[in-house]
Amino acid sequence: MTPLGDVRIIAVEQYGAGPFGSVHLAELGAEVIKIEDPSVGGDVGRYVPPYTEGEDSLFFETFNHNKRSVSLDLSTAAGRRVFEDLVQVSDAVYSNLRGDVPAKIAIRYDDLKHLNPAVVCCSLTGFGMTGRRSKQPGYDYILQALAGWMSLTGEPGGPPAKSGLSLVDYSGGLVAAISLLSGLHAARRDGVGGDCDVSLYDTAMSMLTYPATWHLSAGFEPARTTHSAHPSLVPFQAFEASDGWLVVGCAKEKFWLRLAVAIGHPEWLEDPRYAGFAERATNKDSLIPKLEATFRTATVAEWLAVLEPAGIPVGPVNTVAEALTDGHLADRALIAEVEHPRLGTVREVRSPARFGPLSPLTPAPDRNEAADYVLVQLLGYDDRHIGELRSAGAFGALPTPSGVPAPTGVPDSANTSAQATTPA
Repeated sequence: MTPLGDVRIIAVEQYGAGPFGSVHLAELGAEVIKIEDPSVGGDVGRYVPPYTEGEDSLFFETFNHNKRSVSLDLSTAAGRRVFEDLVQVSDAVYSNLRGDVPAKIAIRYDDLKHLNPAVVCCSLTGFGMTGRRSKQPGYDYILQALAGWMSLTGEPGGPPAKSGLSLVDYSGGLVAAISLLSGLHAARRDGVGGDCDVSLYDTAMSMLTYPATWHLSAGFEPARTTHSAHPSLVPFQAFEASDGWLVVGCAKEKFWLRLAVAIGHPEWLEDPRYAGFAERATNKDSLIPKLEATFRTATVAEWLAVLEPAGIPVGPVNTVAEALTDGHLADRALIAEVEHPRLGTVREVRSPARFGPLSPLTPAPDRNEAADYVLVQLLGYDDRHIGELRSAGAFGALPTPSGVPAPTGVPDSANTSAQATTPA
C-alpha cells in the first residue's frame, strides 16, 4: 500500500496553490477527488495557455495528475446533498478559496461535523478566515509585495522584483498539505476532526524567518545585496566567470579555508581582515573584488572542476533548460513520463515527497471522469437517483430545449465568483 493509500480527500480547489499542495498527497497515494464547478467549465487551470487542447493544458496536468474529477454544482441543493454524502465517506475536505468563502458555502468543520465527526477541513486562503483582510482575494504577486519580499529581491538600486516562481503559492500549498496531514493524524488518534486555517499571507510572512527575527529583536534593516549575496556570510554569492555565473558559498569556516587554497590564494588565510565570519563581513569591500577578479579568469566548468573535488559548496547558475538536463535528476528519479489521451507524452517533475517506493503517475483527469466511480461505487446511487439529481442541477445545467448544451463560461481569473481562489 502507498503511504496515503487509505486517505480520501475531497478537493474544492482550482488553479495553482491548492492543487499544488494536494498533488503531493496524490503522488503519495491519497485519493484526491476534485470537485469541479460545471457552470464555469471546471478548474480554470484547464485553460491556461500556451499549451492547451480543449479542456486540457500542460499547466493543469502539472498540478492535477494522479487525481479524480467529478462535476458538482455546490450552489444547488442537489449538488450539496451529493457533497455531504461524499463527506461521510471521506477523511478530509481541502479547498483554496477566498477567506470568507468557506463559511459562505459551509465547508468548515462546524458545518460538516454532524456528517463525519472525524473530518478534517483544510482551507488555504489568501489571508485566512479571520482578520481584517480575510475577504480580500490573494494572489502570489500581491503577497510577495505585501510581505516585503519584493523589497529584498533584485540588485541594489533596481525596481522591486518578484521571484521568478510563484513561491508564495507553492509554499502555501505545501503548508496546507502539512497541516492537513497533521489534522488527519490527530483525527485518527482522537476521533475528532477540525479546521486547518492556512493562508498565503501567514506563509509569506513566516518565510521572512531570521531577517524578521533580527528586525523585531535587534532593529536589523534587511536590504538587497549585490549579486544575491548572503546578508551576513562572506563569501556566499554569485560570481561571474569568463563565460557565465556560478554561486560559491562558505557557510562554514572550513569552506573558506578550502576556498582560499583551491583558488590559489592561501595567503588570504594569514590576513587578519579575513580571519572569521565577522572579520570578512566587516571587510567585504576589500575581499569581494579580489574574489571577483579571480573568478573571471576561468570558465564556469573549469571552476567547478576545481571547487567540487575540494568539497566547497558551488553550483552553476543554470538556465531552466540546463537545470532539466542535469544528470542528478535521473539519479533521483525526478522526471516522469505519463501518456495523456490528448496531450501525448507529457514529461514532468515529480513530487519530492518520498516514503517507500514511488507510485506511478497517471494523467490529470478529464472533467467529470470519475462520475460513475464516485456516484455508483462510492455512494451507491442507482440510475433513478442519479437521474433525479441531474434533473435538480446537481451536475450542472441541463441541455437547452433545442438539444444544445447550455453555455458555460470560462472565467478570466480565479477571483470572478464567490469561490475565489488563491491562484499561482
